[in-house]
Amino acid sequence: MVAMSSSEQLTTYGPSALATPANAITLVRIGLAPVLVMILISAPDSLLPAWMWAGLAFTDGADGYIARRQGVTRSGAFLDPLADKLLVFSVFAALWFLHRVSGMPVLIMGVRELLVSAYRTQVLASGRSLPARIPGKLKMVVQIVVIGMALIPAVATHDAELINVAAWIATVLAVVSGIQYFTDSRSIKA
Repeated sequence: MVAMSSSEQLTTYGPSALATPANAITLVRIGLAPVLVMILISAPDSLLPAWMWAGLAFTDGADGYIARRQGVTRSGAFLDPLADKLLVFSVFAALWFLHRVSGMPVLIMGVRELLVSAYRTQVLASGRSLPARIPGKLKMVVQIVVIGMALIPAVATHDAELINVAAWIATVLAVVSGIQYFTDSRSIKA
């Protein structure tokens, strides 16, 4: 009898599976994006959007953890980054509308996401992969923090400059990680 590793014992879904617990969490995250934005716009002085954001940030880690334990799927590899982008940029747009973040860093990060997503899709369609690297993961962490700070009314009011600096740090990381995606893809084309 051959002993199986702990990761093999836990893998319950194949790469083509659609209905997985991780994908269910991701779909809930996608569905809550417009709800969060509506609550933020209608009650900008409430702490509810900040609490929702904290929960959604936690579930981002949870769905990734579950996917790694039960089996990473192609649908999850598509849906999770989509949920991240939808949440981040819908909330950034609402925060810009409320004058809690500057438009230029959000615009630069948004253009970067469009370019990298289109390019990454093209690379993935050719059967290759472009895993996220450290600057891209740091960018996401800083974006989560920036949004979290801007969602807290007292912080948004009294620490607007700190939020602006943090948004520009996220923007620099976005540009660096975007350049890295294009550089990495060239090295795997061979």
